[in-house]
Amino acid sequence: MPFETILYEEDGPIGTITLNRPDDANMFNVTMCHEIRDCINAIRRETRTRVIVLTGAGDRFFCIGGRKQGMEDTTLYAGTLPTLEMYEAIEKLQKPVIAAVNGYAVGGGNVLQMVCDVTIAKESAIFRQVGPMMGSFDAGYGTWYLEDLVGKKRAKEIWFANPRITAREALAMGLINRVVPDAELRPAARAFALEIAERGAFALAAVKGAFNARHGGVAGLSRLAHDLLLRAYLESEESHELASAFAAKRPPNPEKFGH
Repeated sequence: MPFETILYEEDGPIGTITLNRPDDANMFNVTMCHEIRDCINAIRRETRTRVIVLTGAGDRFFCIGGRKQGMEDTTLYAGTLPTLEMYEAIEKLQKPVIAAVNGYAVGGGNVLQMVCDVTIAKESAIFRQVGPMMGSFDAGYGTWYLEDLVGKKRAKEIWFANPRITAREALAMGLINRVVPDAELRPAARAFALEIAERGAFALAAVKGAFNARHGGVAGLSRLAHDLLLRAYLESEESHELASAFAAKRPPNPEKFGH
């Protein structure tokens, strides 16, 4: 699948999405938001890959937010930068997503790494929320998820005072999972992904669905119950007996289920 603003490659069980606008600090625009969504939705429909790595092109920027230039001048959807398309796609994907932060993760870029399931960063990476300095904000994923990771008081400080957070500081406060030397980020991210890829895919999907259900409400619960549990149930002896009884217009045999 050809893309304009991202790169996608597969290496065994690992799929890597690279934000590919290095001349503009890998900022997402409307095209990138939709391409990440479309790429992830394609990954959902195949069984080759088990873990996704999300990173940025170059060695300075992971992503520092988004640009609205070129969008329609309207308050309707066409005039809204579709960042939620990316976040929701990552949430719905039944496969773990690792953010490999290769530089500055600022504003929407920091929210993007928070939405990923786990984050590994290079030593020189910087994390920051600058919305209020620019008259902007993220009153959803950027606040609830940040509070979950670092606590309410610290999350408010990050949003109100906009401190510059080093990778080691981010690790200490629980904002990210691992820090590695700059030159080791890509191999370390691959090793991390391979470690996760050895786990049970169904179990990982169920765990991710359970986490998503907490914030996702009915949508998150449905991902767990419909996409996973219902599929398993439909293969059970109970389901087969009930379906057969219904088709044959006979009472079901309770000896075949309920134990």
